Amino acid sequence: MDAAFTAEQDEIRRTLRELLAERCGPDEIRSAVRTAHGYDETLWRQLAQDLGLPGLALAEEYGGAGCGPAELAVACEEAGRALLPSPLLATAALAAPLIAAVGTDAQRTALLPRIAAGELTATLALPGGSPATALGLIGDTSGGAWAGGGRSGGVQARPGPDGWRLYGEAAQVLDGHSAGLLLVAAHAGGFPRSRTLLFLVRSDTATGLARTRQTSLDETRPVARVELRETTAELLGADDTVDVSGPAGALAAVGRTTAAVLAAEAVGAAASALDRTVEHVKAREQFGRAIGSFQAVKHRLADLYVRVQAARSAAHYAAWDPTAGGLALAQALEALRITTAEAVQLHGGIGFTWEHEAHLYVKRAAADELLFGPVHRLRDHAAEQAGLFTPGFREPRVEVTV
Repeated sequence: MDAAFTAEQDEIRRTLRELLAERCGPDEIRSAVRTAHGYDETLWRQLAQDLGLPGLALAEEYGGAGCGPAELAVACEEAGRALLPSPLLATAALAAPLIAAVGTDAQRTALLPRIAAGELTATLALPGGSPATALGLIGDTSGGAWAGGGRSGGVQARPGPDGWRLYGEAAQVLDGHSAGLLLVAAHAGGFPRSRTLLFLVRSDTATGLARTRQTSLDETRPVARVELRETTAELLGADDTVDVSGPAGALAAVGRTTAAVLAAEAVGAAASALDRTVEHVKAREQFGRAIGSFQAVKHRLADLYVRVQAARSAAHYAAWDPTAGGLALAQALEALRITTAEAVQLHGGIGFTWEHEAHLYVKRAAADELLFGPVHRLRDHAAEQAGLFTPGFREPRVEVTV
């Protein structure tokens, strides 16, 4: 493994950091989250057209840049630093890879170029209420319980003469109120032998679709309730090629990459919170000297620095090997939670005010763990997959020669 960044990756980081420093300050964030879409549409178009951000990990044949998870993770780390409100995560990390993996040639050709160009945003609607479960980050997806389960749970799909119809609802859908395309997980085939499939719902043409933006802890990560009442939909993929187990395998694969991307984003947010705190303790004086000169403050900041750097190393490794995504995400979310809490404390009284940006980072930490955690379950599932709880498991010996 070569852990060094390529010149292209460094250029993505530099360009994006400069643009977001200019266009995504605390005041701009507050203005963007209060718009109908929950993000700055002009900035999103610039990110798509000038930097090709939504198509960064898409193949060149579909208008993408032909890069991989590592480049997308670099971009998301910078987005995390700025707490950028955007549909990047839902569109580029969740929906687009599923369309590429499961969709037919016609569906990929029709949808992916529009996503890469920034003309179409997309998201994943999961009735189970837990993206972490559906993506295989904290449990097994083969049983189908992640999609609601049961005769009346989740979203039900039935075929008709004019296509599929969906009935049900999904809550906590990332960017569900504004996405132009919804990938909806629904039960088809009748109870008890139903299987869970993915369906495409186009918000501009679908009938019986109602979307309500929900009040979220983190305004920079908007979520919505999606209600489907005999909503017209299109099966993602061809019916004769859909695996018996449904999209569980594709969701788990996408989940590993999404975890790596989320870990990088969380590391970016934690690093930004730490940088802001360091600058504050350098300038804030007490007893005639900067509070950053006190040994106790230095120790606390040193501990945070080590924690953030360790999480960054794990996130970068997961971008190279997504199978480590779950553990990297656990470490990054924990680092973000602890760093942001310490940032509020070290900012003193101003850290608790609405006017200061410290609370924005605290909310991002809490919201991410609610949606994609908790940390202890991420680690528990990773340990199960590694076979640590298997009877007779023996820890591999490591011999060190000095």
